[in-house]
Amino acid sequence: MKTFTIAVIAGDGVGTEVVPPAKRVLERIGHKHAVTFAFQDFDWGAEHFFRWGRMMPAGAIDLLQPCDAILLGAVGHPEIPDHTTLNGLLLPIRRAFDQYANVRPAYLYPGVASPLARPRGGDIDMVVVRENTEGEYAQVGGFVYHLQPEEVAIQTSVFTRRGVERIIRYAFELAARRDKKKRVTSITKSNAQGYSMVLWDATFRDVAAQYPDIETESLLVDAAAMNFIRRPESFDVVVGSNLFGDILSDISAIIIGSMGLAASANLDPSRRFPSMFEPVHGSAPDIAGKGIVNPLATILSAAMMLEHLEMTDAARKVEAAVAAVLAEGKVRTPDLGGASSTDEVAAAVVERLA
Repeated sequence: MKTFTIAVIAGDGVGTEVVPPAKRVLERIGHKHAVTFAFQDFDWGAEHFFRWGRMMPAGAIDLLQPCDAILLGAVGHPEIPDHTTLNGLLLPIRRAFDQYANVRPAYLYPGVASPLARPRGGDIDMVVVRENTEGEYAQVGGFVYHLQPEEVAIQTSVFTRRGVERIIRYAFELAARRDKKKRVTSITKSNAQGYSMVLWDATFRDVAAQYPDIETESLLVDAAAMNFIRRPESFDVVVGSNLFGDILSDISAIIIGSMGLAASANLDPSRRFPSMFEPVHGSAPDIAGKGIVNPLATILSAAMMLEHLEMTDAARKVEAAVAAVLAEGKVRTPDLGGASSTDEVAAAVVERLA
């Protein structure tokens, strides 16, 4: 029987509530496919910061590296600045393991109502591919006269041809594999950002020329935000920089009914290092501890992990179980208009896998 070692960082807020259901789903599907998951739990995050002044220990990366994958719940606490939590845990892991492809699917499941008037189940089916290791989140810059009245802050974006080309190529390869529209949309702002986005546009054209069977379009980020609302059904694979992909993927998540359905993967496509899988919704301190957070985004992130571990059939079964629970409509958390608890929704998915 094959064993996968999975590093688990439940983290903060609702992260501690959504990770256990995902682990139960993995254990159930693993049993059906003669696979076991050895979970290594790491209690890193806000509580670790309050105790030690760090989000994770100095040797954290070395502890994670031998694992086959990482399952993350959420990071963030109202009493800790977001830039501290982000740069103390999430971004160092993404960079250390060269997880340059952030992949965020957005699918409107039958039985789930979109806040948009027109789309029905299946009409929205896109993937936002976000560059994950450089761009606007490169953390290059600093302060001058810090905390003084004349304070100056300098923030520099870093765009390399290597970084831009490999994420755009990943998007084209993904579009070629998807049995969908076979279309890649590039997100830019080269009318205002005359260096970084000009490089982005030129690289997109160069890569697109190598995929003549894939349809392309290039949209300014503000136009893309508008068209996610106006014509969401037209999108297939959307590729953007770290910042643009981050913003647009929140729009794509909410138009499919809830952030509680938004799964994501931080991938090292070369498989040199472990990849990390997490829900998009964050730590949600307003509902933490109430037992009502939607676990489906984390369960779907676990399905993406199964896909990455080359357990495609198992991943499809988990996705089908989630789809069946949503289509039935009897068990749903408040974000989807129901009154069910986190555990009740998780139990319904596990039952479908039985």
